[in-house]
Amino acid sequence: MNKLIGMTLAVMSVAPTMLGVNLAHADDEHSVRRYAVTITNLTRGQGMAPPAVIAHNGDYKMFDLGGQGGDELAALAEAGNGSPLLSVASSLPTVYRTALGGGGIAPGASQTIEIETTGKFSDISLGAMLGTTNDAFMAVRGVLAPRRGSVTIMADAYDAGTEANTDTCAFVPGPPCGDFNHNPAAPEGYVHVHAGIHIGGGGLTPAIHDWRNPVAQIEIRRID
Repeated sequence: MNKLIGMTLAVMSVAPTMLGVNLAHADDEHSVRRYAVTITNLTRGQGMAPPAVIAHNGDYKMFDLGGQGGDELAALAEAGNGSPLLSVASSLPTVYRTALGGGGIAPGASQTIEIETTGKFSDISLGAMLGTTNDAFMAVRGVLAPRRGSVTIMADAYDAGTEANTDTCAFVPGPPCGDFNHNPAAPEGYVHVHAGIHIGGGGLTPAIHDWRNPVAQIEIRRID
């Protein structure tokens, strides 16, 4: 009998501790965390459009390499307009918050965007057009936001595959071009690592507008 009472008391003494751990874990999953996302443009001559930032869980994907780029990715990569991508993302149960940068990022410059996450929606993805291209964009996907401190990631440039590349100012919106028309020629049709600008002429100069990956540095720092 004494042995049975002792075991019961032991279970009672452990249960609150276990309950406390579970409650703490549950609170952590739903507690809001705030981050400062700083994007630094590492290119020599490619201005970046306002970045689109998304806080989400592991089931969301901004795009798939080798997959088709949809209309929302095309808007971001061809015209520098991330609003359609964020509008669709914000309607999904896999996404917690979205944020759009307040302006473009010149070569060598940085921009900081704040966004909230939770323990259950702890991944961050972002993208922005390289302005003096047909449909190039820089991106990072599914970066786990640090619980403390910061993490720094390098971002490569991708081709959305939604507009044929001209390597000239034709159908290129960024300076010195200003052509926002869509190229009717058949595009590649899938998202891939961008090959850069090599031919030149027609307003574009490889020595200025070409790049080597990575094209941006991304710092994700917890601020609250």
